[in-house]
Amino acid sequence: MSTTRKNDRLVWVDMEMSGLQPETDRILEIAMIVTDGDLNIIAEGPVLVVHQEDAVLDRMDAWNKGTHGKSGLIDKVKASTLTEAEVETQCLAFLKQHVKASISPMCGNTIHQDRRFMNRYMPKLEAYFHYRNIDVSTIKELCKRWQPEVAKGFTKKQAHTALADIIESVEELRYYREKLFIPTVGDEPIAEGN
Repeated sequence: MSTTRKNDRLVWVDMEMSGLQPETDRILEIAMIVTDGDLNIIAEGPVLVVHQEDAVLDRMDAWNKGTHGKSGLIDKVKASTLTEAEVETQCLAFLKQHVKASISPMCGNTIHQDRRFMNRYMPKLEAYFHYRNIDVSTIKELCKRWQPEVAKGFTKKQAHTALADIIESVEELRYYREKLFIPTVGDEPIAEGN
């Protein structure tokens, strides 16, 4: 593959956490996908679950306990033997196969939240990304305000597992690209099929 095409790749991340505060909460699960610039999936990284102590899980609020209990993630966290450092190492090994350091923005939904946790608990992984983000939730929020009918056309499944959520983020950006980012030639939209 040419360097130009490889430099066009995007790395998508989703993490499930025990809460929203990186100062007190922890990473439970991470998944990554690499796409090309046209949002075609090139590679799926491993879905990795981080072992956390019972005290971390006990501190979760009712929403997190219910959501992560229903998805089976709490049991997976208890059964996992992987530390945050081991998960970080595996994620970096996956990324190095597909993108060079500092090339891809971090992509996903409300990705700044994942980045905050990554910066605290997996700083080498966070540093591998470009400093920019592609945050699908920003487009969604603008769409809700400027094109509400378009916003209603995409419904999330709310699985709250890292891999399902990241695939859904890619699908959501594809939807917005089709509905909002209409290619033009000069001042005229390009008709579908041309």
